[in-house]
Amino acid sequence: MSYYEVDTERGLSSSEAAKRLERFGRNELDKEEGATLWELFLEQFDDPLVQILLGAAVISTATAILEKENWREHTFGIGDFVEPIVILTILILNAIVGVWQEHNAENALEALKELTPSTARVIRDGVVDNEFLANGLVPGDIVEVKVGDMVPADCRVLRLKTTTVGIEQMSLTGESATVRKETNGINDANPEIQLKTNMVFAGTVCSNGHMVGVVQSTGMRTEIGKVQAAVQGAAKENEDEKTPLGEKLDDFSNQLMYLIGLVCALVWLLKYNEWLYVDGKFAFNYKSCLENFQVAVALAVAAIPEGLPAVITTCLALGTR
Repeated sequence: MSYYEVDTERGLSSSEAAKRLERFGRNELDKEEGATLWELFLEQFDDPLVQILLGAAVISTATAILEKENWREHTFGIGDFVEPIVILTILILNAIVGVWQEHNAENALEALKELTPSTARVIRDGVVDNEFLANGLVPGDIVEVKVGDMVPADCRVLRLKTTTVGIEQMSLTGESATVRKETNGINDANPEIQLKTNMVFAGTVCSNGHMVGVVQSTGMRTEIGKVQAAVQGAAKENEDEKTPLGEKLDDFSNQLMYLIGLVCALVWLLKYNEWLYVDGKFAFNYKSCLENFQVAVALAVAAIPEGLPAVITTCLALGTR
């Protein structure tokens, strides 16, 4: 074929293939670098309810210190900070569960990429290599696709070795029916993917027949690569925007935060007579005020569903699998 400068019977030479590989790159889809474990861990604390609990832990620590009459000279032990330690332990455990589930979800998505073929049947230097690494394919390579094979790259159909060749394109176009391929050209200058009956696309599966084709596009230049590029571009444009579920969770957290804050303030203020009056006379009782404030903080800690972010993450991860 003059356009691809290749002999369809002998395929590309190794030297020419090496030049094209350097020019076009490997036949692989781009892989985005995921967040590190530390970044995932910090993300678990980016929630209003969790932040309230962190504040409660700080307040509990402060009140545990201030309730000691001679706190400057007092020797503090673990027993003096049981409540903040319990709160922090729960938050850390929830964060670990969240990181674990998000990491599992990322692995589940990465597993989808393993469905792409690792080897292909290629003609190089006049020899058919049945175990050629698919990521080494370049435009102009002559490949064979048989029933059961996954197409390794976008290829133009050169000839059919059987009467018919059918390709399952559901993974790319959503078509439920098998698409019959042919060698005839297409008159439309810019046809839709579904109308390109003389092309087979990377990631689709040959359901019947045997054909020979020439690689037209590899890597991110394939149709499936263009889809991935579009998804990545949309994700970057909307990386600061939250999903509808995320927005609803934020609204719920904010409403719950205000409600819990109001209830705790009322509980604390309803006991005002215990720390503002002594024997019916106005006198500020510092210790009683602090004790009632601790009750209000404990109520807030009990009311906040600190496990909610971890539960949501777990459910989403299971859904992804």
